[in-house]
Amino acid sequence: MVMWPAVSLLGFVVLTALVVLMGMQSTKRYEAEKQAASAVRHPAPDATARAAAAATAVL
Repeated sequence: MVMWPAVSLLGFVVLTALVVLMGMQSTKRYEAEKQAASAVRHPAPDATARAAAAATAVL
């Protein structure tokens, strides 16, 4: 008589843990892609680019 509520509760806990783990994995992948895209869009300027920017600022 108590078996079915216990099985239902256990199943609920297991499925909830599965959803949380999947969400964590998806979020981790999203953050990694976001950081990679940010690094590609905003590369660090090299010395020649800084010198050219300074030369045009003086003109």
